[in-house]
Amino acid sequence: MMQEDKRMKVKKGSVTVRVGLEGEEGGFRKFVIPISYLHHPLFQRLLESAQEVYGFYSSGPLKLPCSVDDFLHLRWRIERESQHSHGHHRQSLYSC
Repeated sequence: MMQEDKRMKVKKGSVTVRVGLEGEEGGFRKFVIPISYLHHPLFQRLLESAQEVYGFYSSGPLKLPCSVDDFLHLRWRIERESQHSHGHHRQSLYSC
């Protein structure tokens, strides 16, 4: 069904992440995201969690300890914020 999980080509300026929680229905999913996400405060919180859970060294895509639904919401918030970068309303940090 999800052939893109087999061998995804990642375009320049992007990175592949693996999202999901053990025992979560649907398992893990891979996403290709812009490298710019790595600098966003919301995403950096998730990276800190990943370091605590998985450590610094892993092979393959960057693993994120987050449900797929929470990741999709986080991605939506980052994209919405980048489109409306007025800096007026900074909401509390979202964590997976």
